[in-house]
Amino acid sequence: MAIPFNKPYFSGNELSYMKQAIESGKISGDGTYTRLCQAFFEKRYNVPRVLLTSSCTDALEMAALLCRIEPGDEVIMPAYTFVSTANAFVLRGAIIRFVDCSPDHPNMDVSLLEKLITPKTKAIVCMHYGGMACDMAKLKTLCDSYKLYLIEDAAQAIESSFHGKPLGSFGHLATFSFHETKNIISGEGGMLVINDEKLMARAEILREKGTNRTAFFRGEVDKYTWVDLGSSYLPSELTAAYLWAQLECMDRIQQKRIRIWNRYMESLAVLKTDVMLPVVPDGATNNGHLFYLVCKNMEERDALIAALRKKDIHAVFHYMALHKSPYYMSRHDGRELPHCDYFSNGLVRLPVFYELEEDQQNKIMKEVLSFYRP
Repeated sequence: MAIPFNKPYFSGNELSYMKQAIESGKISGDGTYTRLCQAFFEKRYNVPRVLLTSSCTDALEMAALLCRIEPGDEVIMPAYTFVSTANAFVLRGAIIRFVDCSPDHPNMDVSLLEKLITPKTKAIVCMHYGGMACDMAKLKTLCDSYKLYLIEDAAQAIESSFHGKPLGSFGHLATFSFHETKNIISGEGGMLVINDEKLMARAEILREKGTNRTAFFRGEVDKYTWVDLGSSYLPSELTAAYLWAQLECMDRIQQKRIRIWNRYMESLAVLKTDVMLPVVPDGATNNGHLFYLVCKNMEERDALIAALRKKDIHAVFHYMALHKSPYYMSRHDGRELPHCDYFSNGLVRLPVFYELEEDQQNKIMKEVLSFYRP
């Protein structure tokens, strides 16, 4: 039987909760399950405000609006990330200053940031690759010093922390994903974490198409109207109901994924002279989101993926460097980002999902080892 790269996990209560939402007569956003999910994360991560969104992309677009990004503003972010990280700010007219990866980890190299800051810089966006933290202490110090917005793209980082503090609680804003490839899922879906109280009221307005509709439903105004920019960023109550079923068993899901990650690491450690294996940065934790190895070049990477496919194992490469993308290449300032290129050309992700059986994982590891040690 073929081993897929990912298989969405179904905990068992999703359909029941979705049925309850339908029977309640409230399936648009901001119903009972939306409020349950938001309160869950506010308490668990000790953050002041959480808003569910239709996707992490939507949450990032809200972040760009909340930071009042305008044409000509500069935003610093990693080149090794998903296109949504950049697109949200480019849509507002921002100029992106891409930063290289660290030599030993796909996260951005924080030591390179300060020299990219100019009077036009308005925000720094960090992305916690594989759910492993960037150096948030240095990032916060830098952003505070230059009075910049700090935004965490924590799409992969649910349940991860930096020196014991949850990721998503450091920046002015943070975004999470519940896409079916993530640890905790709702098909599509995301959330925006708002740690800056000055941004909270406006976040509600942006999420409700630029209206003060949420305040109206709380009885704070006698009618609602168009008061700001915005869009329809609310998820369906059916999405939130599915998510709530996942949150009920989040600890179990996390424990299983971390066990899978650890088995990969232990068994493939013998390849440390052949490939780069994951490292957990100082102060960071591992949430079992993904397991990768980095081949020496693109030819080796493609050969490994093809060899695994022949054995019905679906492994994939990951991000293509944004600074070399067809859309942004001509807009990039021309700096070489060699470590980003290295990860773009060589990184391979192995299957990680809750229902991955031990014998399936053994097969994957056997074939990877056979590729390098025939």
